Amino acid sequence: MPIKMIKGLLVGFALLPLAVLAAGGGEGEGTHFSEPPHNDVGDIPSLQRGAKYFVNYCLGCHSAKYVRYNRLADDLQLSESQLIENLMFTGERPFDTMDNVMPAADAARWFGQQPPDLSLISRSRGTTYLYHFLHAFYQDESSPTGADNMVLPSTSMPHVLWELQGVQRAVFEPASESETEPKFKQFEMVSAGLLGEEEYDEVVRDIVNFLDYIGEPMQQEREALGYRVIGFLLVFLLFALLLKREIWSDVH
Repeated sequence: MPIKMIKGLLVGFALLPLAVLAAGGGEGEGTHFSEPPHNDVGDIPSLQRGAKYFVNYCLGCHSAKYVRYNRLADDLQLSESQLIENLMFTGERPFDTMDNVMPAADAARWFGQQPPDLSLISRSRGTTYLYHFLHAFYQDESSPTGADNMVLPSTSMPHVLWELQGVQRAVFEPASESETEPKFKQFEMVSAGLLGEEEYDEVVRDIVNFLDYIGEPMQQEREALGYRVIGFLLVFLLFALLLKREIWSDVH
């Protein structure tokens, strides 16, 4: 097989995962959302706020069973007393995991299925998906929960942040002759929430940032280690080049 063909195949295989991700964004056809702000798992105040929102609004139904409270305290720079008083609503000991308090049988009966564990949701769905999902709830009287989601249609999850965001309705454009369903146009606010639009955006950003962190608590340490390894390899390369020059200096 020619060398150029081999190189082409290698490049194609390398770009295949990116093509799959681009094709399967999973945000629903016809939906348009603004680009979310950049996630920063090194932003400790954001992670602290995200942890607060998570335990208050999410942990009642969802779990994060691969995360331990004491690891959370270490990474978020919290004392044990702060951890117990502010975050440990479902655990008894600092080394307990973040399990929810809802029995699985009750969850299945109320919502049709048990709410998924969120430990790895940012890694499976991506932070952009999560950011858009928490903005995309709208009023739907036909839904058992009174709300649906434009990113995940027919979701069984209620809009738990409605008090903060408010209640919005979805506006659709009439379907054309070539379309079978109306096309989503925009959201309109029905009743205002406790927060303004920018304030709610910050709340969602903090929640998504926290979910991004618990998806891989080691990611900052991993990245720091990567920089050190690259630095070592560059120094090693420099010595290798100097050694090569010394060895071949007498060859003409």
